[in-house]
Amino acid sequence: MNDRRMRVPGPDHPITIAPNPNRVVVTLGGHTLADSTRALTLSEASYAPVHYIPRDDVDITLLEPSAHATYCPYKGDASYFSIRAGAQSVDNAVWCYEAPYEAVAAIKGHLAFYRKHVDAIGERPA
Repeated sequence: MNDRRMRVPGPDHPITIAPNPNRVVVTLGGHTLADSTRALTLSEASYAPVHYIPRDDVDITLLEPSAHATYCPYKGDASYFSIRAGAQSVDNAVWCYEAPYEAVAAIKGHLAFYRKHVDAIGERPA
């Protein structure tokens, strides 16, 4: 049975979202997938922090919607994109929450990239 109960972040599973003061650039195969000075960094429990980049700062022409979807009890339903950048093709490498739960509403309209599927997610002073 699939448990789809919404959970609220708290002391046992903290989630924080903060503006990233740096410029965040995501690259793959010589292509700049994203370049933003408006990224948000989401820190969740013991997981590595994740940068959520505004859709307007992502080259959407290099992404293709995927049928893949996942569910997080703290954030909601995630939809995915595959990267199609020149000779580079990576399935389900990018995700977003189109209608995130209220506790993480700030990430609506933002995309996140799996580090293992891109060449770099770099940060430098803005």
